[in-house]
Amino acid sequence: MNDTHIPFNRPHMTGKELHYIAEAHAGGRLAGDGPFTRRCHGWLEARSGSARALLTHSCTAALEMAALLLQIQPGDEIIMPSYTFVSTANAFVLRGGVPVFVDIREDTLNLDERLIEAAITPRTRAIVPVHYAGVACEMDSIMEVARRHHLKVVEDAAQGLMATYKGRALGGIGDFGAYSFHETKNVISGEGGALLVADPTQALNAEIIREKGTDRSRFFRGEVDKYTWQSMGSSFLPGELTAAFLWAQLEEADRITRARLALWDRYHRMLEPLEATGVLRRPIVPDDCQHNGHLYYVLLAPGIDRQPVLDRLRENDIQAVFHYVPLHTSPAGMRHGRVHGSLDVTERHSEQLIRLPLWVDMTAGQQERVVEVLTAAAGTARQRVRISGGV
Repeated sequence: MNDTHIPFNRPHMTGKELHYIAEAHAGGRLAGDGPFTRRCHGWLEARSGSARALLTHSCTAALEMAALLLQIQPGDEIIMPSYTFVSTANAFVLRGGVPVFVDIREDTLNLDERLIEAAITPRTRAIVPVHYAGVACEMDSIMEVARRHHLKVVEDAAQGLMATYKGRALGGIGDFGAYSFHETKNVISGEGGALLVADPTQALNAEIIREKGTDRSRFFRGEVDKYTWQSMGSSFLPGELTAAFLWAQLEEADRITRARLALWDRYHRMLEPLEATGVLRRPIVPDDCQHNGHLYYVLLAPGIDRQPVLDRLRENDIQAVFHYVPLHTSPAGMRHGRVHGSLDVTERHSEQLIRLPLWVDMTAGQQERVVEVLTAAAGTARQRVRISGGV
């Protein structure tokens, strides 16, 4: 391994993953919904306060299940940010839904709750807040708007495991929540996700949709003498090996979160002087939000070209990256969705944002080198702006 290379992410292993995988194999259960899956379900329900948690093969699958549970029909509108991953929109577009893109907040880069109500039409069915970087959206306001207009709330909490809003777990506040356990997330299973269901009466429907539209889960619990096709559904559950791997991670979720927060805090301290020069802005976390250290980003000052900064980091063998291309500017976004109001903040921040390397076993020396190179690169970029007559 190249000791000088600093990747953007390095998946963390707790040490028990292979042992649990071997245990699942020895137990003769490799298909989904075995003992490790049940442990994961129980852990997620206890932590989120949800009536039901169901592992899925991805967060995308969890969002697709939510769209099925909401019975989204062609032409139904779903309010969401444009600054998000494609799955947030795709899950509803697959059912004929129309994403309605609303701008994000200056501080958190989350859906701007003040703009939601004006975007509601008679065709609006749901609001999908995305908790960017594991920092909560303003959920009280969002839930109140949803209540007044009889809308459902689906939390895209792909980055939100172990983060809270006013003490409540992200993903467990809305009607549905979706987690990701992709290898780039804090707690991982390679690929994987989970759907959280708030209403106990929807739990059985969620189980049926997840099991190809059958009541197979009830059959295995001895509640029916045979299982049959009950409704529309698909194969959304992961295999037991994935659940075994995930269980090793969930057991250590508190330790993993503490380690990531320590790394996040170190970046935040080291970059304070650079923010004071006006070259960049550090992340902002509102007082009501306890984030999970999922990612650390900076926003370059207006006028500074991001690409030379990224190039400088790459030349020094540091893998820093930008993030989403706003969905409303993409070919599919323009084809399937619509924009409500100005998306000025979305467009501006998407061009300014740089994500810095962060993983559990990252050393202080590696972080110092990232900050050193970033400082030099940003300073050079700002000098170019001054020479060209910019800010």
